[in-house]
Amino acid sequence: MKLDSISLINYKSFSSAEFEFDEKINCFVGNNGVGKTNVLDAIYHLAFAKSYFNPITVQNIKHDEDFFVVNGNFIKNDLEEKIVVSAKKGVKRVLKRNGKIYDKISDHIGLIPLVIISPADRDLITEGSDTRRKFLDGVISLSNSVYLNKLITYNKLLQQRNALLKYFYINRTFDSDGLAVYDEQLADLGGSIHETRTAFLQSFTPIFRKYYQQISRTEEVVDIFYKADFTNEDPTQVLKNARQKDLQLQYTSVGTHKDDLLFLLNDHPVKKYGSQGQQKSFLTALKLAQFEFIKQESGTVPILLLDDIFDKLDASRVAQIINMVNDEQFGQLFISDTHPERTEEVIKQTEQSYKIFKL
Repeated sequence: MKLDSISLINYKSFSSAEFEFDEKINCFVGNNGVGKTNVLDAIYHLAFAKSYFNPITVQNIKHDEDFFVVNGNFIKNDLEEKIVVSAKKGVKRVLKRNGKIYDKISDHIGLIPLVIISPADRDLITEGSDTRRKFLDGVISLSNSVYLNKLITYNKLLQQRNALLKYFYINRTFDSDGLAVYDEQLADLGGSIHETRTAFLQSFTPIFRKYYQQISRTEEVVDIFYKADFTNEDPTQVLKNARQKDLQLQYTSVGTHKDDLLFLLNDHPVKKYGSQGQQKSFLTALKLAQFEFIKQESGTVPILLLDDIFDKLDASRVAQIINMVNDEQFGQLFISDTHPERTEEVIKQTEQSYKIFKL
């Protein structure tokens, strides 16, 4: 998978910009605030039809403008893929592939395999379970459209069940049979989602541990523990047991939408006991494992975006990452950094072709 070129109109800080890329390494350098990360985010936007940093589409339109357009020319399996994503205030976003508008955005997910590593990834450690579930579901969905559709259906049913619970509460009424219909469907879908997540983590976690060891060069033991309501429990019974609580809360308090991932370092939460360097290594290993998993499942080498990769990492850990990036298992890279000299010195060591864009 390669990105040949991209053009931006009214996207974030850019009024208009065009870039033609090297097939291997591309670096955006310059001071903070000049738009380095915005270019990477535009590339991400083409792959996922949303921003990595601000999922509210209209907020990615340049100030005082009414629309944005991002146009990218990709090469996948020797075939050209022209992707255009656009948004206008008050109008639904539009995503096109080779001139044809997608009926469902979800049909696009997985076409452009891509992984981003960014300082914003720290949210995976510091924020709530919703952030970690999105990461988990995002990795699985890239190569499993059946799982993605089940997830979409589950979330729609969840909204409907929550609306019914609120109706019962406001109107002081209750329909056991009506609620049971939703419970049965949520239990079936939730059980399937739980099984897929469990199987994924069994494959993913060893890859993650391998990368952590390569980056950290230590004997530290890292692990990912899957915390789920449906583990060793009948999903239907779990939902039924929580009914009275749900009626009081007016929302569904148990299910796969409440699952979480516990990130552990030497059997302790990395959030509390990990140093900044250890946390950064943990997150980088997660993302490199995501890269390898997607590559294995899709049979296509993903594009890799490294946003300010040197942030909070000591020199030895940066060196380990660069050594891995130099491996042939990686394809096209996009890097942002505030230090042009440092960037060029590091990428020269890879002995790969490269372009540097000074913004």
